[in-house]
Amino acid sequence: MLKTVFLDLDDTILDFARAEAAALRRALTEADVPVDGAVLARYHAINAAQWELLEEGALTREQVLLGRFDILFGELGLVRPAGEICRRYEEYLGEGHWFIPGAEALLEALAPRYDLYLASNGTAEVQYRRLESAGIRRYFRGIFISRELGADKPSSVFFERCFAAVPGFSRACAVMVGDSLTSDIRGGRDAGLRTCWFNPHGKPTRADIVPDYEVSALEQLPALLETL
Repeated sequence: MLKTVFLDLDDTILDFARAEAAALRRALTEADVPVDGAVLARYHAINAAQWELLEEGALTREQVLLGRFDILFGELGLVRPAGEICRRYEEYLGEGHWFIPGAEALLEALAPRYDLYLASNGTAEVQYRRLESAGIRRYFRGIFISRELGADKPSSVFFERCFAAVPGFSRACAVMVGDSLTSDIRGGRDAGLRTCWFNPHGKPTRADIVPDYEVSALEQLPALLETL
């Protein structure tokens, strides 16, 4: 019987892409960096690639946080202080709390039935601010953020430290739900959990990372979890 549900935050509960674009536009504009749709899209692609390298253990967190800006500025032929711009970007990012459609109703539906835990790779200060501004921290019995745990998804260390903090934890009674194949699904499967991939855009799966379940809308999740 299902008891414990681990939920990713970014692009599963909160719309990270929208918050990212708003924060990035403010930070870059203040630094006199020309900003248009192409620049935002390129940063998004660079950022995603850098985080995947972190998930694979090829980069450290600090390398990702600064490197994404260094790469962007290099491509634009600009010299800017990556550390300062990153600081301002994360400050603005903490203010963004747009919801993925159906997320608020999902939390309301799941919280009385299951023990909900947040499992996020985000920066702790940013994620806590977003949770507070969105008013959803109350739904979670625990919040696990990689920087505080000293390990990132999808590493087994991240998940084992989560498990150790959950009273009476049982893998057989738990599931990991998230939008990232490389982080949430691979990490959950490697840690011995059942996994559910939230895939609203119909992305193709990977032969080496196969989720146990898949939903295209958050509204589908409560009925699925009832069967587990």
